[in-house]
Amino acid sequence: MMKQNYFSLKSMMVLVVCAIAFNGFAQKTVGLDNWYNHETNPKTGKIFHYTWDDTQNSGFSQLGDLFKSKGAALKTIAAKADKKSLTGIDVYIIVDPDTTSENPKPNYILPNDVKAISKWVKNGGVLLILANDKPNCEFTHLNLLGKEFGLHFNPVTLNPVINREWNMAAEINLPNHPLFKGVNKIYMKEVSSISLSGAAKAVLTDDKQVYIAEASFGKGYVLAVGDPWLYNEYIDHAMLPADFENFKAANNITEYLLSKVKK
Repeated sequence: MMKQNYFSLKSMMVLVVCAIAFNGFAQKTVGLDNWYNHETNPKTGKIFHYTWDDTQNSGFSQLGDLFKSKGAALKTIAAKADKKSLTGIDVYIIVDPDTTSENPKPNYILPNDVKAISKWVKNGGVLLILANDKPNCEFTHLNLLGKEFGLHFNPVTLNPVINREWNMAAEINLPNHPLFKGVNKIYMKEVSSISLSGAAKAVLTDDKQVYIAEASFGKGYVLAVGDPWLYNEYIDHAMLPADFENFKAANNITEYLLSKVKK
């Protein structure tokens, strides 16, 4: 009887350990900044634009769904980057920091914020920076952060599109990289370029301009894109012609970022 109880207890302990391990994997948390990008819809008075709960063209709800489909939890970070706000975050996304035309009192990325983020990445955090083109992004303070990782976002507008001339923003010379596994064509409209230094490496280039770059930093990883890119309007085929494969790329990027989490 005691032997049976021993093995029952042992089996239960194994199940508990397995459950904890599984939950640890499933609960990787993806935090989306809503401090440096903090826009209010003038019609509704609500926060919108590149947020998890924005289901309109301007939102990231579909990107969030892809993260959730891989077992990740989503969190909105409506505070500056510091030890408190980054605790428990595995993937941190900063997108399109506000200009004064988007927010009359923007929350800039300040030196102490840069220190907190770089320390978090160095300790194993995974950072995704999604910039924007010249009129739509605050570059000065964003580049204080980028400098830590050998990244400099240039205030230019590349891949402009006239009306519905979709192919003006087509990228077809895609590299052999996990982000583009099984992907032949993506849409990237009105992009800033990225200059590189140190350990930063180009991922996607077009006519010698870097559109996507990456860098290892300490135990962590940084991926940088010169555009918000995968928001609802252009993540799938609600707007895009069928031959664009942004959704495949979005699926790859969510999987890749989560795979970089050391947990």
